[in-house]
Parts: sequence; structure tokens; C-alpha cells
Amino acid sequence: MWFKQLCVFQLDADWTLPPAALETLLAQRPLVPCPASAPEITGWVPPADDGVLVQSLGKHLLIALGWETRLLPSGVVNDAAADKAAAFEQQRGFKPGRKLMKEIKEQVAAELLPRAFTRRTALRAWIDPEAKRIVVDTGTASKAEVLIEHLRDALGTLPVVPWSVDNSPAVTMTGWLTAGQAPGSFFIDDACELSGSDDTRSVVRYVRHELLPAQLKRHIDEGLRATQLALTWDGQLAFTLTEPLIIKKVKFLEADNEDADRVDNAQVAFEADFALMTGTLGKVLDQLHEVLGSQ
Repeated sequence: MWFKQLCVFQLDADWTLPPAALETLLAQRPLVPCPASAPEITGWVPPADDGVLVQSLGKHLLIALGWETRLLPSGVVNDAAADKAAAFEQQRGFKPGRKLMKEIKEQVAAELLPRAFTRRTALRAWIDPEAKRIVVDTGTASKAEVLIEHLRDALGTLPVVPWSVDNSPAVTMTGWLTAGQAPGSFFIDDACELSGSDDTRSVVRYVRHELLPAQLKRHIDEGLRATQLALTWDGQLAFTLTEPLIIKKVKFLEADNEDADRVDNAQVAFEADFALMTGTLGKVLDQLHEVLGSQ
């Protein structure tokens, strides 16, 4: 249930669409089986196991965009194309050129595509109307943008922008490393990445290593800046903050204890997880918004 990565977007207007109305709009664009001639198809899928496209708890909403993709490995295409090229050479007495070889591969791919296996994947998004946020569970901004575009198509309009801050996140995180501490309820953990801005693109990574200011000073003095920093929040959550303001490797530190108390009812367990996740991550994002000087 817990999001593992957080790609955050900020709404420029109030979210006023109730869950039932959103359900109706998403239901007009569901994920359907991938056509035989298409490599991929996209549509909305239930984020939980009850078949509902919009999960709601209080004002929080959970949706999911699904993909059905035909699996056609390049090696299979290349082998089949090589067989066709060999047959062409035997018939014509010369090898096909680069342009013809490209056409042969395209023809082979089109022939094999209808027989390819399909795989379904889904990407979830949490809509927080009160905080005017949409949070997508991915560490890839381009993939999050795909979900946002599909949501915009379903709604007709969606005034939203990527989360941004006044100051450079790299400069801010570097300042925390230099001081040996992060502000508020955040604590520096045991990993970071320092990158240079020059042509050499120098990178220094610390993993499972105590981050001591004295040890990091030489790299920082050489012009390297923190582009990733592992943090914990209030003893409850661990995550990595990155320069593009995408939060990765989210881990709820009390998950083991929570699992021990899990109830048997799947829907009740889902709602409990959803409430805990939105409550915790909402506080973390609010406090990050404050310490990073967000716009």
C-alpha cells in the first residue's frame, strides 16, 4: 500500500471534484485488452482489489493508471530478421542494405506482435485536495507526467505544476551536510551522493556510512554538491531526497510492528494503511515544504 517513491505536483486551483464524479470520468477511459497490432495500451484501473476506480478516505483520493504491454524481446525480432535477411541473400545473391534491413525488422515485429505475451502494470497517484497536491508513486518524472496527462484528458483541465522551491535543493542539502544536521524533525542518515558541476561530472557516493562534516568538507570545498541525501523523519520514516525534488526509497520504519497487528479484513486493512500513509507522508511533505522554502 505504501508509496515507495514520491513525485509531487502542486495544484494551482482548488480540487472540487467529488469521488463519485471522478469515478464516472475515469470509467470512460478504463484499461482494456491491448489490441493485437498495438505494442501498448493505457487506461484507468482500480487501485485496490474491490474494482472501484477511486478509493476515498476523508478528503484523500487514490487512483491508478494501468498499462498493458506486449512483450516482444529485441533478440527474438533480431533472430527472425536475420533469418529473413539470410533468405533474401540466398534469393538475390547480395545482403540487404541498412534501409532494407530496417524494413525487414519492422515487418518481423509487426508479424510477431499479435502473438506476443502481454503484461499489466499500474501506477498509483494520491490526490490530497486540502494540501492541493497530487503525489505519484514513481521515481521517474516522465512517467509521472504520463499519469498527469491522462488525468488531464479525463478531467478536461488540470492546472498543476511540478513541485518547486525557491532555493537550489542541492545547495540546501549541502548546507545540511556541512552543518552536520538537518532542520526540524529531519535527521541525516547514512547515505548521500555528491556531484560536480564541471565537465568531469565527478560523483562521490557514501552508502551505509556515517556522514561526518569533516570527511565531507574536502569534497564540498572542491565544488561538489549534494544531489541525493538519505534522511529520516521523526523516527518513523526513512527516505532519500534528490535534487529534482523526487523522494525515493520511502520506508515506514514501524512497518514490521504494524504487520504484526494486521487485521484479517482486507478492506479494513487497506483503509488503515491508506490513513496511516496519507497522515504520515502528508506531515513529511508539509515539513519539507517549509524547510526547503517551497514556493
